[in-house]
Amino acid sequence: QLIDRATSPRDEGDPKAEQKTLEESWQDLALIKATPKPPKKQRREDLSEPLLSPARPPAPGEAHEPRVCSAPPETPRVESSPPRCLTLQEKLLSHYSSRLAVPEAQASLAPQLARSICAQLQNFLRSKCPELPFGSLFLSGPLLDGLGALAADHVHLMLPVVLDATLWSLIPGEDTVVRNPRYWMIKRTDLEYFPRGCSSWDRFIVGRYLSSNVLNETLHKMLVASINWPAIGSLLGSVIHPVVASQELKLEVKHSQVELSITLFPVVEMEHKVLLAAPPEGLVENLWLESFYRAEVSKVKELDAGDSGARQHCLRILNGVCKSHPALHKLSGSPLTHVVLHLSATSSDWAEESLADRFQQVLEELVGYLEKGVLPSYFNHKINLFCELLEEEIDEMGFMLYRAISEPELLLKEK
Repeated sequence: QLIDRATSPRDEGDPKAEQKTLEESWQDLALIKATPKPPKKQRREDLSEPLLSPARPPAPGEAHEPRVCSAPPETPRVESSPPRCLTLQEKLLSHYSSRLAVPEAQASLAPQLARSICAQLQNFLRSKCPELPFGSLFLSGPLLDGLGALAADHVHLMLPVVLDATLWSLIPGEDTVVRNPRYWMIKRTDLEYFPRGCSSWDRFIVGRYLSSNVLNETLHKMLVASINWPAIGSLLGSVIHPVVASQELKLEVKHSQVELSITLFPVVEMEHKVLLAAPPEGLVENLWLESFYRAEVSKVKELDAGDSGARQHCLRILNGVCKSHPALHKLSGSPLTHVVLHLSATSSDWAEESLADRFQQVLEELVGYLEKGVLPSYFNHKINLFCELLEEEIDEMGFMLYRAISEPELLLKEK
């Protein structure tokens, strides 16, 4: 219509039409062409409203009467303002508070329940195995130490194995059969002068080495067959079941307010090393895994205390994201902590307002380590924390994190 009106003679009897010149009509046409087309799935009532209403000559008798409209003609159409775009910092904090923070009731109940079970187990061991010098059981894990709990659902129960340093010595990991510097062997020494039986732990020796497998098997039989868990559970208002099929020493606890998994770890502390009875899968019986967990927690908290940093907050978010992501769950825990510790040596700004920058930087560092297939331990560079990952797992993790560097929100979506 505008093209016809622009090229046809003006209506002499129309004073309003005279106000429109040919040039102005083509400008109107240009405006219409420049107006973006509505999307195909736009609402039908929206499509019935013209994007730009051309001036229409008034019909006879209505030249001086205003046209009746459903809305005042002078009032422009008010568009609803789009929601404010959140920064990555705001998205991370929101994600943590809505999905990763442990409810206060569970955070207090779970450790309390675990401590009660710990006391019952301690009493049983002292009465059943008084000849074995076990130390006092204690709790450990992210729920208590605050570095990565996604839920109040898991606690570690540490059982100290007290050894006489004159009868036992450590064999370095590089000299073990698996040639892995993270695993150690505990050798019985001076059998010529102190024959078998001088140490209470000699019954767990295999080939002159303290066997983590034999010790675990003995404790597993006790957990499954010797302890009256129904009675203990009834006393604590819970249902407690030892996990029979697992090679780990596990208890499943169901309470009306929380479900808890407790894993028992025999632990040896010698020569400034913390060794867990957690051998690798396979036929090797005598290996003990060096744990850096206590050192990790201590170092992160020390660094945060020194500069009022947000390392712990960053780790809680990273651990929650990785643990809940099917492709990244093997990165949660120790590997993330060591990346943050490495990064702390080069990036000094860990203030709360820099949380988003540090979060992205950790992702970049992880991609770099995954490309090499090597993540050295912060406490012993000979140890590769990726050594037990499969090549396909490394590729999948690297691809996912590479995408997340440019779009971190990918990691915050529901899985």
